[in-house]
Order: sequence, then C-alpha cells, then structure tokens
Amino acid sequence: MGCAISGLAPKTPCETKQDDADTRLSEDQVQMIKDSWKVIQDDIAKVGIIMFVRLFETHPECKDVFFLFRDVEDLERLRTSKELRAHGLRVMSFIEKSVARLDQQERLDTLAVELGRSHYRYNAPPKYYSYVGTEFISAVQPILKDRWTPELEEAWKTLFLYLTRLMRQGYLQEERLTHHPPAASPKDRPERNKAVL
Repeated sequence: MGCAISGLAPKTPCETKQDDADTRLSEDQVQMIKDSWKVIQDDIAKVGIIMFVRLFETHPECKDVFFLFRDVEDLERLRTSKELRAHGLRVMSFIEKSVARLDQQERLDTLAVELGRSHYRYNAPPKYYSYVGTEFISAVQPILKDRWTPELEEAWKTLFLYLTRLMRQGYLQEERLTHHPPAASPKDRPERNKAVL
C-alpha cells in the first residue's frame, strides 16, 4: 500500500493520470523525508532565510508579493531581516506540519488547501509556489551533506509538487468564493413582498 500522498485529492478537469503518478510517494520516500526532516529541523531558521534570499535572487519578481521586501535590493539586508526570518519560520512550520501529516491524508490535504486559500487573501498567486520547493531543496542539500541522494531529492520534489497542487486548488476555491459567492438560501433572503402596515 502506498502512503498518504496517493492522489486522492479532488481533481480538476485538466489534471491527468500523470499528475497522480507524479505525486504518489512510496512508503520508502515517506520514511526518507521524515528521516531527513529530523536533521533539517535543527536548522529551520537558517533554511528559511537561505530559501527566501535565494528565491528573491533567482526570481526577483517574487518580491512584489512581499510588501516589506519589495524595494529591498541589498541581499545582505534581507539575510538579517527579522521579518524575513519570521516568514521563513512560518513556511518551515508549514513544511514541518506537512511532514508530520504524511500518514494523515485528510489533515495534510486540509492544511495545504487552507494555505492556498490564505495566499489568495495575501494576493500571492500560484505561479510562485513551485519556486519555494526548488529553493528549499537547494537550501537543505548542504545541511544533509552525504545523506542527500537523488532518491531523497525526488521524494522532496514529489511532496512539493503535491502540496503546491493542493495550494493552487485552495487559491482557486477562494478566488471563486470571492468573485462568485454562493447564493443565499430562500430562508436567508429578505422578504421583498411584505406588505407595509
């Protein structure tokens, strides 16, 4: 039997069977992720900062989403920023919760979808989500040293692919709700034809 990341999340019409194959983690991959996280978690603040500095370096357009960092050009200033450290820790906390829920499909799905919904409210579109996984992988390789293998890299890539897909779904759900709120039920609608006494 496979692990929690078995493609059980609701599909959109454009998703294919290939998406399921791309986001299915084996039990071995789940264990690899959990084992590597035990090492990574000792440096989560450092990883969070490295990840975001690299993100802003490789994709400067991402800074537009972050009001506090939009006009900061000096990467050294970013490395010492308390705000960036705090945001990096929030992202690392999400990753930690995701790893903890690898065997709890419903809880993991809910966590990622809700994060996507909140990113809609922060005006952070899905086109940026995949960049975070790439930069996370780059940031943790030196920490894991000889423990880093192509198999472990593939496991983390698969997890991030899955999480970003769910976040995208949450973002789109929130967008639909905001632009097309559900119609009120008849009992919630004001009565328009009441006679005035």
